[in-house]
Amino acid sequence: MTTRTLDSIDKSILRCLQRDASLSQRDLAEKVGLSQNSCWRRLTRLREEGVIKGQTIRVDMQALGLDLTVFAMVRTRQHSADWLERFRKSVLAIDNVVDFFRIAGDYDYMIKIVARDMNDFDRVYQQLISKTELETVTSYIAMEAIADGRDVPA
Repeated sequence: MTTRTLDSIDKSILRCLQRDASLSQRDLAEKVGLSQNSCWRRLTRLREEGVIKGQTIRVDMQALGLDLTVFAMVRTRQHSADWLERFRKSVLAIDNVVDFFRIAGDYDYMIKIVARDMNDFDRVYQQLISKTELETVTSYIAMEAIADGRDVPA
């Protein structure tokens, strides 16, 4: 993706789509004050440049029975490319992992896990520790999601 400055209309398009990605092109064009053709050209350019990476929906995790959110903080002594590739594959193979970051600080990785309950989380935890050697895994249980999946400022 080429870094470039977005104008106010591009930013308006991004804000509208983050709030409701199901907007028809006609409704989106109307909201941002463009013709449908102009809106389509901007959307195409934003996708081609990688500003818009896809289109998803947000799911209410509790409606699916996923009542537990856990942040697993991982520390390792392994930092080779081979180890990292094995670790990435093993973590990404776990369906309950919804976010996964390599971080700076006291820990090396932060993994956001959703689960039905503590027993379900323990199953996920066992999967996590079974595939690669880890020094420490510390888990933090979220009590309340105050702000989750917020829109990116545009």
